[in-house]
Amino acid sequence: MAIVEKVIDASPQQVFDVLADGWTYSDWVVGTAHVRDVDEAWPRVGSQLHHRAGPWPFSLQDASTVLVCEPPHRLVLRAGLWPAGEAIVAFTLEPVGEGATRVRIGEDFAAGPLRWVRTKINDLVLHLRNRETLNRLADIATRQKGAP
Repeated sequence: MAIVEKVIDASPQQVFDVLADGWTYSDWVVGTAHVRDVDEAWPRVGSQLHHRAGPWPFSLQDASTVLVCEPPHRLVLRAGLWPAGEAIVAFTLEPVGEGATRVRIGEDFAAGPLRWVRTKINDLVLHLRNRETLNRLADIATRQKGAP
């Protein structure tokens, strides 16, 4: 499992609030082009976020399903991108210092062709993608921290 971490200048609850707003995923999850719908129960276990990923006109429609939700410390998703496959994505939030959070994102392909094609290049691309995802998540969480 590829793991990337970043310390964000916001509390675990402030960061989790961004994770809990499914409509923002296309703003910070690299590769998500459009959020088509979000179940009303999001992010409860079993709820789904319906998305489109990849560049147009080759984008794929699928959904991500919540497997574990432990606010404000953990969220685990099964992210679908069929026919390419699916990945398990785990967000772990840990308070560090006063008003800061260490966020870890772990991602591993769980099914489909992406699981079978494992290379160091794929791992590097996934690492870089998740680092940028955490940078974008940090931008939104810290912006919301400063909101009245």
